[in-house]
Amino acid sequence: MYQLFNKGIFNMNTPNIVKMKVEGSVKSHARTDIISRDVESVIDEPNARGGTNLGLTPTETLMASLIGCTNVISHRIAEKLNVKINKMDVNVDATFNKDGVSLTKEVEVPFPEINLNIKIDTEATEEELEIIKKELKMYCPISKVISNSGSVINDRWEII
Repeated sequence: MYQLFNKGIFNMNTPNIVKMKVEGSVKSHARTDIISRDVESVIDEPNARGGTNLGLTPTETLMASLIGCTNVISHRIAEKLNVKINKMDVNVDATFNKDGVSLTKEVEVPFPEINLNIKIDTEATEEELEIIKKELKMYCPISKVISNSGSVINDRWEII
């Protein structure tokens, strides 16, 4: 990362480059309380794995982040196009290689395939919807991080 800053690829004086701060307070081997801004959240394991089941697991949190980012960025793109999204439901089903989390062996791509299923009711034309689909892949930072790690994200759109 230092090399990228030195080469001028990242410039911290650019208004859109910001620092983020998220804090975690470890409550047990399975539970972490998270604080960001003025919001608190819990990441936890299920009872069967020694947790208290008070929150999503770390891997579920990753998938939830993809769903949330898909929602926010899709709506921002639609707003830019002056298009209304009346209703949108997003769900993920992913293939997860658990060898890494079970300490069996290192896994380069723990989620080789992720199906991002998007049901949308919108007034967008077919052309506008294609722009939303294309730009979502361009602008959702969670999708970019996951895709750049080697995971394949299959986005499946359904008009409702």
